[in-house]
Amino acid sequence: MLARERFLRAINLQEPDRVPVFANLTPQVAEKLGKKMGLPYEAEDSFLSTRISHTEILLELGNDAVGIGPGRAISSPTVELPDGKLKDEFGMVYQRFGYYDEAVVRPLAGVTTTDELDQYQLPDPLAPGRFDLAEKMVSKYKGQYAIVGDLEATVFELSWNLVGLEKFLMDLTMGEDYITELLKRVAAYNTAIGVRLIELGADVLWLGDDFGTQQGMMISPDLYRHVFKPLQRNVIAAFKGVNPQVKIAYHSCGSIVPIIDDLIEIGVEILNPVQPQAKGMDLGVFKQKYGDRIAFMGGVDVQGVLPNGTPEEVASEVKKRIAAAGRGGGYVLAPAHNIQPDTSIENIYAMYDAVREYGTYPLSL
Repeated sequence: MLARERFLRAINLQEPDRVPVFANLTPQVAEKLGKKMGLPYEAEDSFLSTRISHTEILLELGNDAVGIGPGRAISSPTVELPDGKLKDEFGMVYQRFGYYDEAVVRPLAGVTTTDELDQYQLPDPLAPGRFDLAEKMVSKYKGQYAIVGDLEATVFELSWNLVGLEKFLMDLTMGEDYITELLKRVAAYNTAIGVRLIELGADVLWLGDDFGTQQGMMISPDLYRHVFKPLQRNVIAAFKGVNPQVKIAYHSCGSIVPIIDDLIEIGVEILNPVQPQAKGMDLGVFKQKYGDRIAFMGGVDVQGVLPNGTPEEVASEVKKRIAAAGRGGGYVLAPAHNIQPDTSIENIYAMYDAVREYGTYPLSL
């Protein structure tokens, strides 16, 4: 069975020949693997870089899908400033802290009114060059692998990134007038990008906004339903209007138990990443409760087992997740986040090997 058919059968709640896999890598992990494999490991220049980079490495490991997404416009590449910081096309400035580039300047950090918001322009979602890489990837891999168009940070996350999380949450709670307009503009920006990814051939659109913390929701479920749910519903409806067959995946780290029914109601068909150490995010329970309505992608522990376990413990983790969610299809095995720099190459190989050992249908777990 081709990887594309395997992936699509699984997300359509059917059993393929084996459980499909879709993982992503941090640049540090990609470099280690790329040097070992003799494959390119440089990351792409994108706000969502890890989701669309390192494709050759990931396919060699055993991924069944290819991630595509928006790159930078030709006219607005990320630039290095004289002090070594990086500035992107959104106007965000990043500084390296340890393994990660963290935003230290946000273009809307001082915004208080809609008039002030009007002085800021989001990048052109369809600017020349933005989809050059996506077009190449679709041309090369469509037909053999499933194509996943990445649009995480769809509404909430991109908005707060432009403002700063603390200020954004305070202004949201206080009902500052610019918030509603900013959210609408960000939703429109990502809707335009998603439509283009569908036109290019995406089988899945991977939306997302992190509403969860380790212990519960970052905002109240009622606030989510009042502010964000209607916007997400409209975004999904726009995508389904272009292609009713496109599948909608949704990413939120952390514990989002109270809004899973809401996500299904607005059209989410694949839930990711089902973070196993977050409160209440039990893959087996979710499979029993929602498995006839939604597929799952994720579940493998990146906080404990994958970085700290032995290869045997990683294999046991994979077996456990397949046993919890694999029966009847509806499960794509994936780490609960990008594979982090503290993860050994041996454990990465152990994860992929274990899927081949334990994920073949009919399951015998």
